[in-house]
Amino acid sequence: MDKSGIATSVVALMQPGAFLGEVDLDRRLAREANEFAAKMARDFPGRFGSFATLPLMDTEGSLREIAYAFDTLKADGIGLMTSYGTKYLGDPQFAPIWEELNRRKAVIYTHPLSPACCRNPIPGLPPSAIEFATDTSRTAASLLFSGSANRFPDIRWILSHSGGTLPFLRSRYSRHAVDMKDEAKKVLPNGVQHEVRKFFYDTAQGHHDGAIAALTKLIPVSQIMFGTDFPYRLADEVVGGLGARTFSSTERMAIDRGNALRIMPNLRTI
Repeated sequence: MDKSGIATSVVALMQPGAFLGEVDLDRRLAREANEFAAKMARDFPGRFGSFATLPLMDTEGSLREIAYAFDTLKADGIGLMTSYGTKYLGDPQFAPIWEELNRRKAVIYTHPLSPACCRNPIPGLPPSAIEFATDTSRTAASLLFSGSANRFPDIRWILSHSGGTLPFLRSRYSRHAVDMKDEAKKVLPNGVQHEVRKFFYDTAQGHHDGAIAALTKLIPVSQIMFGTDFPYRLADEVVGGLGARTFSSTERMAIDRGNALRIMPNLRTI
């Protein structure tokens, strides 16, 4: 952080999150991870915020952890995986959890992983090379076409890696909404683009010219947030990548800091 000029980081549990397949174990992992992140924030004032994790496949445990994370630990948001087994974030199973987080006007950060459907389709190529970015696009589609994005408008969703392949697939999503006809009016009454422009997008591994060019054609700079993907990538890679783009100083301030503080105003920074 110091090497790259980063004042404050918001941390989240790495994949697979609190999803080990046993209810008690998932609850324990979520609680211990969330308490550890809160301790980091206490031990290093102003240096760390936290996206609390949830045992998402366990609705009762998730609702309990939401209350503890926000009311006791003072988390800045929730951090989740893009998929849990074969379930994506628009799955109806998760609706009670989204209802509570919508009531709290919560920020939800999402990070991809190796999806259950496609762990190693190309020999010699790791799933992270293709499937991670694609899983972000899948969960975005799940939120859109399940109606969750429209139904829970006060949740602020953050998609990793400049939205994965979403900027390139948006026209396909829009075409599918047209093909849905009357059904689209129920789940996407304001259209695909309206919801896509409400999502936030971090710059982790999405700071190169192709990704930024596509992303800024899709959404305003107000929806772009600085992200590093540490420990998988170092922050100076993102700093250099964004510095090579044609953002104004005002736009860079928004990406680097302002947009995060706008949706997480209680985030303490040095």
